Amino acid sequence: MQQGNNPSYGTDGRAYAARIGRVGVWHGGLGRIPAQAARQAVTEIERLGYGALWFGEGHATKEAFTHAGLLLAATRRLTIATGIANIWGRDASATNAAAQTLAEAYEDRFLLGLGASHAPQVDVRGHAYAKPLAMMRTYLDSMDAAGYEGPAAARPPARVLAALGPKMLELSATRATGAHTYFVTPEHTERAREILGAGPLLAPEQAVLLESDPTTARTLIREHHLGFYLALPNYVNSLRRLGFGDEDFAGGGSDRLVDAIVVWGDVDTVRRRIQEHHDAGADHVAVQPIAADRGLGIDQLRELAPALTELP
Repeated sequence: MQQGNNPSYGTDGRAYAARIGRVGVWHGGLGRIPAQAARQAVTEIERLGYGALWFGEGHATKEAFTHAGLLLAATRRLTIATGIANIWGRDASATNAAAQTLAEAYEDRFLLGLGASHAPQVDVRGHAYAKPLAMMRTYLDSMDAAGYEGPAAARPPARVLAALGPKMLELSATRATGAHTYFVTPEHTERAREILGAGPLLAPEQAVLLESDPTTARTLIREHHLGFYLALPNYVNSLRRLGFGDEDFAGGGSDRLVDAIVVWGDVDTVRRRIQEHHDAGADHVAVQPIAADRGLGIDQLRELAPALTELP
């Protein structure tokens, strides 16, 4: 059953894009720090004017819905989005109930991002990773069929799907409010918008680093960002579709790949890249600050905020 942008599971993409604004923050580090430090960080992100806070879920980090509840409780206006909650981590009924609970408790500030994850993150849980597209379809069917007897929000929670390839993007257009793309370029954003069509929300992640020295910037990016993702076939296959090859994946990533995936330089350079995503069809761009030693990079978000939060 196809229910693209159906009110039974959330707001349509155009309305939701207006609600969360043009720029948000993606942050994996909040899942590895004490709750009080995470509350302080998300409070500042809200104060700086970003529209949404996205966070990931690893097999050994904070559980996605518990984590979302902690961050929602610490904020008043900011949308909190799972980017993503792993569908192998809990059954569809539990996910539906958790999303409904948070949507009602926090007045529509919770955005459910779902993803099929990657084999290493799934196999370690004791599951056999296979056929992510088919698994996602089945999971969405089960979510839509699940009952929920708790108090309902005025609007059911919106949901987006983690999508890189054409088929998952198509599923995002027909079975969700839109797509959340990660480890992508403005060229990918343009292709994603063509597949999604005009209606669904498109919210890519963009890694950023305020560092103008090429050697320093590229070394830090290779050591603290690219290395992890280049070990995951889903991302490598996505990059191949964009024209990157084996020579780009060796040695922690070629200069060409580093510069395509992470925008580094001054504030104006970062702003231009975010604008490129918007020009390519993005509704909302989630900036991820890259910092040494798994730092939070809040100083970078602070410096970027005046330029990014005023984007047209």
